[in-house]
Amino acid sequence: MTQEKIREILDSTDYIRTSGSEEEKAAAVYLAEECRKYGAQAVLEPFDVWTAEIREAVLTADGREIPCKGYKLCGSGSVEAPLCYLPNTDPASCAQAKGKIVLLDTGITYWVYHDLLNAGAVGFITYDGDIHFEDRDIDQKMLRPYVSLGKKVPCVNINAKDAFELVKSAPASVSIRIEQEETAGESQNVVAEIPGKTDEWIVLTAHYDSTPLSHGAYDNMSGCVGLLGIMEALAGKAPLRYGLRFVFCGSEEVGLLGSKAYTAAHEKELGKAALNINLDMIGTYMGRFITCVSAEDKLLHFIEYFCALRGWGLYGRQDVYSSDSTPFADHGVPALSFARIAPKSQATIHNRYDTKTLLSEAQLAEDIGFLTDFTFAMADAVKCPVSREIPDSVKTKLDEYLLRKRRKE
Repeated sequence: MTQEKIREILDSTDYIRTSGSEEEKAAAVYLAEECRKYGAQAVLEPFDVWTAEIREAVLTADGREIPCKGYKLCGSGSVEAPLCYLPNTDPASCAQAKGKIVLLDTGITYWVYHDLLNAGAVGFITYDGDIHFEDRDIDQKMLRPYVSLGKKVPCVNINAKDAFELVKSAPASVSIRIEQEETAGESQNVVAEIPGKTDEWIVLTAHYDSTPLSHGAYDNMSGCVGLLGIMEALAGKAPLRYGLRFVFCGSEEVGLLGSKAYTAAHEKELGKAALNINLDMIGTYMGRFITCVSAEDKLLHFIEYFCALRGWGLYGRQDVYSSDSTPFADHGVPALSFARIAPKSQATIHNRYDTKTLLSEAQLAEDIGFLTDFTFAMADAVKCPVSREIPDSVKTKLDEYLLRKRRKE
């Protein structure tokens, strides 16, 4: 893929693409059209998502209003209570939350949320941004249904600067009021296919949605550019022994919903999937190339050797990655993610600074070249050698990541 084509794709998708939005669907239509240019059959596969329209969100501290955004799907209502700042969420800390609105340094995660509800917390405040940034942006958060399990209390998000001042001022009382309309919506995956010589296939994934403040060039239109680059390079060599199925996943940023929907809808076919290769953030000017393998350790060793033979730097580990490879591994498909992880001082995500200016077209082209070579090696193998047995250590981490088990602290 030429640098000019990379620039064209990034320019054409240079907008916010949140789950279930018209912009997300416009990006899906665009990606499907690009796939067809390379001769791949491409379709949109819709799936249901939940969203909400926030009509009012108000946070006050001792009567002083603080800019905030209400969490979508946290319900409607109001609460007034003492503030409890919890930098830790161990049992002793949680015991302080009874009858209070809790300010967290983290987002609202499943175990923390239910621990604090069980301890008697009546509301939540989170924050993001950076006190050193000039902006006062506030991200639009969501209380994901698989986190809340229908147990809803008022939740708001604020800017890091206001969180600092809130703790510093030590108000006697804070109040939250939220009014919203929760609705069912629709997201979609883009699925494109290049048939192989056999009925087995390798599935390649990347998500194309973004968070509410972000144009999502790095996270993760870069990965989508990677899929299109691999598609362009290998379409001319088709048919390979294994078919190639490209899944551009929607709604990854709200809980891997696209890849979860795909694996659920295609569960009976996944026995023919030899491998999942997921791309999530590549092509930055600076940063190290990494892989996270949710499969046998032999695959990790092979990748390490594959890179060493090419003089290609790599940091690898066997683990579960917080991306679209995870649902595939959970369905028994050996899976791995590739990424180029930039230092936080050089490239940041989930905010207004994730734009195409973070990306090097030359580095994207180099990353695509390596990823094409790796995909070709697997897809044109006489027999893909990766075992379909997911190691027990990875299964345990999948159970923890997908909230079936609690990680032992």
